[in-house]
Amino acid sequence: MYYSYFGFKESPFNLTPDPRYLFLSLYHKEALDHLLYGVNERKGFVTITGGIGTGKTTLCRAFLSRLNASTRSALVFNSFISDRELLIAINQEFGIETDPSGKSKKDYIDALNNFLLSTFSNGGNAVILIDEAQNLSHKVLEQIRMLSNLETEKEKLIQIVLVGQPELNKILSTNSLKQLDERITVRYHLKPLDHKDIQAYVAHRLVVAGSRGDLAFTRNACEKIYAYSRGNPRRINAVCDRALLIAYTKESHNITKQMIGKAIRDIRGDLKADPLVSGSSGKKIRSAILLTLIVIAAALAGWNFRDAILGPPSDVEKTAVVKPMNSISVNHKSLNKTPELFLDGKKSASTLYDLFDTINGEGSYDSNQIHLGLVELNIGPEYYVMFKKPFRVKVAGSPSSSSPARNYLVIRKTTDDGAITIDAEGNERQVMTSFILDHWGRSVSWIYPFKDISNPLVEGVRGPDVMNIQKILSEIGYLINTTGIYDKSTYAEVTRFQRDFGLLADGVVGPRTRALLYQFEGK
Repeated sequence: MYYSYFGFKESPFNLTPDPRYLFLSLYHKEALDHLLYGVNERKGFVTITGGIGTGKTTLCRAFLSRLNASTRSALVFNSFISDRELLIAINQEFGIETDPSGKSKKDYIDALNNFLLSTFSNGGNAVILIDEAQNLSHKVLEQIRMLSNLETEKEKLIQIVLVGQPELNKILSTNSLKQLDERITVRYHLKPLDHKDIQAYVAHRLVVAGSRGDLAFTRNACEKIYAYSRGNPRRINAVCDRALLIAYTKESHNITKQMIGKAIRDIRGDLKADPLVSGSSGKKIRSAILLTLIVIAAALAGWNFRDAILGPPSDVEKTAVVKPMNSISVNHKSLNKTPELFLDGKKSASTLYDLFDTINGEGSYDSNQIHLGLVELNIGPEYYVMFKKPFRVKVAGSPSSSSPARNYLVIRKTTDDGAITIDAEGNERQVMTSFILDHWGRSVSWIYPFKDISNPLVEGVRGPDVMNIQKILSEIGYLINTTGIYDKSTYAEVTRFQRDFGLLADGVVGPRTRALLYQFEGK
């Protein structure tokens, strides 16, 4: 409306993240420097955090526009996605064509890895930037960590930038994401503008929009803007846009403190400015509203206790009212008796064996060759989302004061936001991720079918066992080719896998490494 009057080509205070309008305050310049340094020096992981409206998205768009031509970028702005959807989005952003018949995560990871190797061999770099990263699930964040394994002996093939609100740091600092948090080498927290930056910020946006130089915000107006916005760019834009509209209606090219005050009131919808709710009239209206609420509350209370107030009109109806109460009273104890979620050692082990038989089919294996064993390893909580077989975790502390021996939680399968557990009566119970992390005690066990004779896999060995191990490692994100030959690259990735999961990192696939890989095998 006011564009032509002030000579603008476009709105100077639009809320869209246009990189042309990025004002490089001290903090925004430092954030941009951190981004460019992290990517150009191939540091792997970079995090940028900041409050709502501080200009993170605009900063990211400006950062992407300043990358050199040899750097390929993928911007992921929808953070409410699954790990598989993340891989699809990344490949689409990079323009990677994936075989339409490919439906597994491995297919997408293989295609991405080939693209990265090709880019690197041509002297290029690749960066993934994920906005609103605080919304990513733990499972997706773990998938992102696995993508960082795509590297050569000396260089990271892909740089990953996570941008989000301050709670992103809290999420990354949890025990379940410790491995990811330790890989982040470049971090920066973006602060709002300083008081002295307001006038320069406003002038910068006016110039970019095409101002002729005859429009000015007074010093007092800028002070009023800062008092309202506290340096938050989104709030500054909102109040300035409204102030320009007010100036247009007054045919003024001078934005005063009074105009800013009115703009703030317009944005807030300030009730004090409304004569209907100010002074004595306002008090009367508020009193009437309060009285109305009291009457409504009393009416609702009377309706809820209508039988006690009015009394039943006959003995027949009186009997009908009392029966449900008696029924509830009799069953009250049983209704409160929820099956125990935490199991003792014997019950939890037998539950795991039952689950194994249910999933695999009882008698589906030759008991003369295959034996079932209960494997126990110490594993960090960050990896539970990757488990594909039922398992139990020994909980931290004593979850039940009445039965301290019940210290195992049996998990049938993991979900995006938690897991499905089995209680003492064999019922499935949904629990959230926070519940699992709070009770995680590191000691994890599951049923593992093993052979009497199983030779360890070492460098130089070849065959179907090697092929199977390579497939599992590739599926969970390790950089490995499924050749069936235990070559140097397989040795390196097995060693990396063992180191990640706290096993002896000797590059030999022995019983414990086999048992852990079995947990990650399958759909």
